[in-house]
Amino acid sequence: MKKMIFSLMLFVSVTAMAQSDKYEAAMKKGFAAMDSAKTVMDWQNAAAMFERIGDAEKTQWLPYYYAGLAYSTIGWMNPKGDADANADKIKALCDKAEAIEKNAEIYSLRNMAATQQMIVDPQSRWASYGQEAAAALQKGMELDPNNPRLYYLQGMSVFGTPEQFGGGKEKAKPILQKAVDLFKAEQPKPMYPHWGQKQAEDALAQCQ
Repeated sequence: MKKMIFSLMLFVSVTAMAQSDKYEAAMKKGFAAMDSAKTVMDWQNAAAMFERIGDAEKTQWLPYYYAGLAYSTIGWMNPKGDADANADKIKALCDKAEAIEKNAEIYSLRNMAATQQMIVDPQSRWASYGQEAAAALQKGMELDPNNPRLYYLQGMSVFGTPEQFGGGKEKAKPILQKAVDLFKAEQPKPMYPHWGQKQAEDALAQCQ
């Protein structure tokens, strides 16, 4: 009986390791696709790859997160695209990721999706999407007050807001400085998000 139980435990352990190896290999393939992406089509392919990984794994939020990050990149690089349709994809992926684990990184995606919708027409969309973006930042910071990407996104929002509306370089500078400090102290787990430090440093340099 003991021999049977040991064999069963060994089988379960080996199966779990094989699944983990398969997951890590698939994620590395997705990261390689993102690292080499240059066109919108490349980023769409990377997003589709990560979404397939998420659908297959079912218990991992990171694939959906990276699929959403790929669509966020598309939104920034293709300002003439359909921001609303692209944001809907990002938010749907956030919903899938959040059903597995609620965390601050997912709210950084929600912030970017709403921001991209807002900048289509800031004057008419601030009251809706601008508020949605700000609420996403606030919720993210409540979950993780030391997340550098949230401070970077907040700093960029202030940076891009006219001074007469409470924004500008001087207001953005201390927020971006905090983002840079947090990036330097960050020790992300393997495969976890770690983007943003270079962007935060470049933005801070523009505030000097």
